Amino acid sequence: MHAEARFPSYVAIWVWLVTLLVAGLFFAYLPFGKTLAVFLIFSVAIVKAFLVARHYMHLRSESVLIYAIAGIPVLLLMGMVLALVPDIVFKR
Repeated sequence: MHAEARFPSYVAIWVWLVTLLVAGLFFAYLPFGKTLAVFLIFSVAIVKAFLVARHYMHLRSESVLIYAIAGIPVLLLMGMVLALVPDIVFKR
């Protein structure tokens, strides 16, 4: 009974994921600039990825080493994206 109170159920996480999906779709149709809409959609996607990894992949009960191993590719991805920003901004 303690485990149920400590961790949310799969259905509750699913409801959060569907809610965030609808929010992401809503952000795409708001009259914001394209840059802000993309930023909001990617922010929602990051939150959804965190929820899936933590609850459906059962990373909430793993040690810190697993987070370090999972964080390395994320850091490499961020480095690659930052390396490409000048090419994207200064199209020639």
